[in-house]
Amino acid sequence: MDGNGRWARARALPRTAGHRRGAEAVRRTVRGAVELGVRYLTLYGFSSENWKRPPAEVDDLMALLRFYLRSEIADLHEHGIRVKVIGERERLATDIVALIEQAERQTEGNERLMLTVALSYGGRGEIVRAARELAQEVAAGRLAPGDIDEPAFQSHLATQGIPDPDLVIRTSGEQRLSNFLLWQSAYAELVFVETLWPDFDKEDMERAIREFHRRERRYGAAGG
Repeated sequence: MDGNGRWARARALPRTAGHRRGAEAVRRTVRGAVELGVRYLTLYGFSSENWKRPPAEVDDLMALLRFYLRSEIADLHEHGIRVKVIGERERLATDIVALIEQAERQTEGNERLMLTVALSYGGRGEIVRAARELAQEVAAGRLAPGDIDEPAFQSHLATQGIPDPDLVIRTSGEQRLSNFLLWQSAYAELVFVETLWPDFDKEDMERAIREFHRRERRYGAAGG
């Protein structure tokens, strides 16, 4: 979800205004996903690299996260949306972790849409953590090295139980993955849009989905 800062700068507004407008785009996108019949939606909200931003900006983002968790979860629950958060929770404030856990408990029975939010998340770190956990199982004698295969590795990822993404949408003209779902996106279709995240809406998502359906997915097999 890129472009909050550029959106604000183009309007001579502080970056915080862009982040707040970006939160409104989250609401629109989640509603749009439900209307379009999307069953799984993952939003890259805050990366492990984002901790390097100026402390005042990080504080504002955390305050916005608190507000969203307090004000939006009841509505998401009412609309049958399940919330799951992936990432390094140990780096988040304890009150934010408590709000996340409450949101996950409250919505865990919902099935209309699985909304996964990546917070303090990095794909490389996720892979390293999975490798470390498998190494610990081998060291403890619970797993033989020869039993480590792709399903075993995937079972230690934060997205266990969630299908790999079919489509990754990158906003604001950026054309890279930026450490997002590196393992899971091996065969995802990538769509890059010029729209800055604060302006992203259902129509943008619908266009990206139409582009996805125009493509032939071969998963490495021979094609035309």
